[in-house]
Amino acid sequence: MAEVLVLVDHVDGDVRKSTAEALTAAARLGEPSAVFVGSGLDAARDFLARFGAAKVYHLDGADYTDHLVVPVAEALAQLVEKTGAAAVLLPASNDGKEIAGRLAIKTSSGLITDAVDVQPGDGGGVKTVQSVFAGSYTVTSTVTQGSPIVTLKPNSIEPAEAQGAAADEAVEVQLSELATSARITERKEKASSGRPQLTEAAIVVSGGRGTGGDFGPVEQFADSLGAAVGASRAAVDAGWYPHASQVGQTGVQVSPQLYVAAGISGAIQHRAGMQTSKTIVAVNKDPEAPIFELVDYGVVGDLFSVLPQATTEVQNRKG
Repeated sequence: MAEVLVLVDHVDGDVRKSTAEALTAAARLGEPSAVFVGSGLDAARDFLARFGAAKVYHLDGADYTDHLVVPVAEALAQLVEKTGAAAVLLPASNDGKEIAGRLAIKTSSGLITDAVDVQPGDGGGVKTVQSVFAGSYTVTSTVTQGSPIVTLKPNSIEPAEAQGAAADEAVEVQLSELATSARITERKEKASSGRPQLTEAAIVVSGGRGTGGDFGPVEQFADSLGAAVGASRAAVDAGWYPHASQVGQTGVQVSPQLYVAAGISGAIQHRAGMQTSKTIVAVNKDPEAPIFELVDYGVVGDLFSVLPQATTEVQNRKG
């Protein structure tokens, strides 16, 4: 059975759910093999084994951790050549997409980004499902050239446990001088909000222009649900919420189980970032707001009245 390489998405061994999804998808295509970059492998090994990783290629050392993404792309390209990988699956993060693009060029392979499903192709290769043209269409694509390179959108595939050995596999990589020419000189840890990461969250509550800059009800409702907080471009451009929280075509693209849009009209660029969510709820005073064309459930009302009531009800049911 051909290997399928999965780039592990982690922070110091704390593996993100997106990796479990990728390993699950990889098992449909062949034998999942994890590629772990940096430190923390011992802490991550049980997780990787629990979701079916048969092997683990460990890329450690300053050549990978102290530089930008080029060394990882070069190493993956050499692993593809060594293993004859049936596919390479990566997270649809900024780094993941850049590595995927470089890897596709180095291996002369087809590339798919932001896939929401992955299956074996009917005539070989890999078949994927994506949302395209700002989310206006859902398309099925088949990669038939080289080792298909696919970045997976988080929360798109249900993780399935499948015990693997997660055995260490020796890897020898020769990096070019160019790969280590751009060095990271400083890192600053992002302040923690205590909420889930936006792209990983199962529930996202977002606020827009209708908040008037007061995200209090949005945050309180999100906290009652254990949700992440997002914002529309209008709210971000007005300086009401950090740019890192912007959901949309020019911001973060999310696909949670539940997405709540509060005071968001539903411009096409916002819809492009969230309309693959499993269930969508909107709260808006304007019954003609475009967002209501997209939702599963709509509430016509003032978010400053609706959200506190919803927060109280959630807390009561928890209590």
